[in-house]
Amino acid sequence: MKYADFHRRSIADPEGFWREEAALVDWHKPFAKVLDYSRPPFAKWFLGGETNLCHNAVDRHLAARGDQNALVWISTEVDRTKTYTYRQLHAEVNCVAAMMQSLGVKRGDRVIIYMPMVPEACFAILACARIGAIHSVVFGGFAAASLAARIDDARPALMITADGGSRMGKPVLYKALVDESLGQAKHPPRKVLIYRRGFDSQLSMVAGRDVEWSELQEQHLKSSVPCAWLESNEPSYILYTSGTTGKPKGVQRDVGGYAVALASSMKRIFCGEAGESMFTTSDIGWVVGHSYIIYAPLIAGMTTIMYEGVPVRPDAGVWWKIVQDYKVSVMFSAPTAIRVLKKHDPALLKKYDLSSLKHLFLAGEPLDEPTHAWISQGLGRPVIDHYWQTETGWPILSAVPGVEKTPIKLGSPSFPVYGYNLKLLRESDASEAGADEKAVVVVEPPLPPGCMSTVWGDDERFVKTYFTMFPGKLLYTTFDWGIRDRDGYYFILGRTDDVINVAGHRLGTREIEEAVNMHPGVAECAVVGVADQLKGQMPMAFAVVKDPAQVATPEGRLKLEGDIMQTVNQQLGAIGRPGRVFFVTLLPKTRSGKVLRRSIQALAEGRDPGDLTTIEDPGALQQIRDCLGAR
Repeated sequence: MKYADFHRRSIADPEGFWREEAALVDWHKPFAKVLDYSRPPFAKWFLGGETNLCHNAVDRHLAARGDQNALVWISTEVDRTKTYTYRQLHAEVNCVAAMMQSLGVKRGDRVIIYMPMVPEACFAILACARIGAIHSVVFGGFAAASLAARIDDARPALMITADGGSRMGKPVLYKALVDESLGQAKHPPRKVLIYRRGFDSQLSMVAGRDVEWSELQEQHLKSSVPCAWLESNEPSYILYTSGTTGKPKGVQRDVGGYAVALASSMKRIFCGEAGESMFTTSDIGWVVGHSYIIYAPLIAGMTTIMYEGVPVRPDAGVWWKIVQDYKVSVMFSAPTAIRVLKKHDPALLKKYDLSSLKHLFLAGEPLDEPTHAWISQGLGRPVIDHYWQTETGWPILSAVPGVEKTPIKLGSPSFPVYGYNLKLLRESDASEAGADEKAVVVVEPPLPPGCMSTVWGDDERFVKTYFTMFPGKLLYTTFDWGIRDRDGYYFILGRTDDVINVAGHRLGTREIEEAVNMHPGVAECAVVGVADQLKGQMPMAFAVVKDPAQVATPEGRLKLEGDIMQTVNQQLGAIGRPGRVFFVTLLPKTRSGKVLRRSIQALAEGRDPGDLTTIEDPGALQQIRDCLGAR
């Protein structure tokens, strides 16, 4: 079948198309209606159908593949490996579900999971799905203030954490950050469940609130907890993503639509078969970890590999050794990681037997052509660039080799995925762009199954954020620029808004600015994302200080820059730390007071700053030039 025809049918007959795809998952109660789009832009999929993500990921495989490995955990940080068959995973998840219920967690309650890459995090996620609790996984690198903001938005009944994790052999203590965040939060959970790994010898427990994982586990080892059958549109999880405002948005996902989209994507896009292995190198704190470490591979009956470590320890061949040892057939990583590996001995790509690998998929930020060429040639395997977002939960643009093996074009995520009615529109008048013309990537709703259903607790913000870029037209905007070439291949060119993409992780410039402004010596600042060869983009801060004497000498500037970075570490975590902090006496602004971020970014990247007719003081931009010239 031609992929173009397959895609066309998904747009022309969404109900017929998705009714067929829905047969890929188990339904406890069949759905009465495929799509309810009576309240645009809110789409409800598989209305009235009842299912459960944990049942589809674990229970339904017990009869046919109970003794097959379901989860393989590999840690190069603590030099340990553990494997769990589907039957063992089922027992572990039932135990954790019973533990959670004993702590008072009920269907519809929120559970925040702030954990390193350990199997217990996977058990906790699946246990939430099993009992109908809504999980909100927070990336273990976020600082206390970021965690507190997410706690207050979700208002969880329980928090699950560990004493610590490890990064590049250095311990990262979680519990201390959790205690600090709970002190800052207005709506802290009643209970905190703590998995002890032995990283924190000073671990302090709060009586009446903190519960030891191992002690509670002992009491529930042989528990059996039935799956809660959820209506397809009930929420499954919340995952916070950065926005242009400082307040993170809780992306809310449903149950049935997500299960169908993931099952379909494994068959059509990733070509993962039951009994094969999938290795996704992300973290459970990001959407890729949710979709393609936890749920999708298990829904497909595969063995999923969960890796705690970095791509270069013990050496830069560690990932390829995993591919060889576990006969990985589908691998998913990020362009940043490949750019890191590119700096190491290319012989490591040839050292291991990679014959089991069908494809390597890359997503997270635009994949540059040289990196795409390097890894494709090095592996001798198809490398498929694809593009999607936290909001969509599964790919928007990709080659779809399970339908048709189309030629790969370097640096391009190929074509719109079925279900997405994608358009490239001119920012000026919302008209459709021609070939090779830069325009905004939008999707005509309804969004397909698996995409966000709303912003947690804020339907108005969902509509206002995503559907109002083009006045008078209800269109989902991705906030990304793209072009389509004459062959119909798409290319993503970067953000239209003030969100930057650091190594595949989205950070709002406003969030970083707020963190910089927390330093008592800073009056105001502007943060922009600057192109970076390794990470895609790097935050760069330009700060106005309250006391110019502080930055009058090189030593003073260096000290204050270090102090500000420390402040950002405390507020956001190292992930939000700017690459540099420059000091100016005023920021370039329009006469109405808007900071000219795009002009600052252009100068930092050596480009023309554009139309400056509205600038209040041209001297401000000259100061930016001088700072950059001296770096």
